[in-house]
Amino acid sequence: MPNRTAPPADAADTDHLPPDIETMGRTAHRFLAPDARPIPTDQVKTLGSALRGQIEELIPTIEAMTRLLPADDIPSACALACTREARTRLGLIPGYNSPGQMTVAMKLARSVKALCDHFENLGGAS
Repeated sequence: MPNRTAPPADAADTDHLPPDIETMGRTAHRFLAPDARPIPTDQVKTLGSALRGQIEELIPTIEAMTRLLPADDIPSACALACTREARTRLGLIPGYNSPGQMTVAMKLARSVKALCDHFENLGGAS
């Protein structure tokens, strides 16, 4: 009898997994902590890319969560405003020098932190 393996999971199977809020928060914290240490330029680029990916994951998740709430729900409206701001920040170009890259990464980190907070406030798993 030939060995059989399970078919690969399709993308729809993984769409229901909640975002890893803890990891996202730690990534944002690297830039926002009052006692944050300087981050080498190559790590700023890498972490900036990670923050962009986290924002891209959180925006549709939060938007889907708000669709389950009444149209006049205030936390939902605040969360949607945050998703719009985060989309704007995704369009920021970091520049070629270290201060420019750090500035954009810090703005992205603020959006990740805010989106994580909205995710939890809307009832997402923490």
